[in-house]
Amino acid sequence: MAQRQTDALRRYLPGSPREFLTAPIRAQTYRNLVYLALAFPLGMAYFLGLVIGASFGLGLLITWIGLPILLGTLAATTKVASFEVSLAGRLVGTDAAVPSSVSEFSATDRIAFPGDGFVISVTELLTSPVIWTSVALVISKFAFGIVSFTMLVTALSVSVALLGAPLLYDASSVTIGLVGPSSSGYTTGPLVVDTLPEALVVAAFGVVVALVALNALNAAAKLQAAYTVSILRVGSGRSDDGHADSSART
Repeated sequence: MAQRQTDALRRYLPGSPREFLTAPIRAQTYRNLVYLALAFPLGMAYFLGLVIGASFGLGLLITWIGLPILLGTLAATTKVASFEVSLAGRLVGTDAAVPSSVSEFSATDRIAFPGDGFVISVTELLTSPVIWTSVALVISKFAFGIVSFTMLVTALSVSVALLGAPLLYDASSVTIGLVGPSSSGYTTGPLVVDTLPEALVVAAFGVVVALVALNALNAAAKLQAAYTVSILRVGSGRSDDGHADSSART
């Protein structure tokens, strides 16, 4: 068990010192950053669509309008899930296709007209694992988006602030404080950076911070993409769909 967990963890971490050091010059790193940057707006859109659709559907259940809205909202989550798997494959390089249970899912094929097995078909739709794993993906995408946005903003702002010290440490119009407000130029914690040697040390530390940050963001993108594929495989009722590896390639 411990060995399996270690092997799983290695999928998301740099495989070698060279891979760690070359993160800033690999194109895959920036595709991963785009994937993380899209997570927040997409997650927000998915979540709002689900909440609004479900709210209207439940609120109008006393009429015939509410049920189609509710079922349509739930069915739409499968389209979102399919898009998310494709997006993970194109940007992160996840080596997995959209599960057939998701790509071939059709709500219209499962709904009969009232009086012709309507209740049974609706029940089958609502008890379909694909529906609820897709809903779980939509909700978790919103959470992932918040985490991704926070990581991106924090990592990039701190890295840029540190790396820019040699260029801006003596600029009177620039005031940066990495810990709290500053009124005396570049400030990193208790240290006020007002000489070039100090600025160079800060920049060197910024290189380390940037390397760690980029590799952490790469790992976050891989983890998010692998989760997207894995949760839909649960809904398909299979542990795999013919692909040996659902981890992200770098």
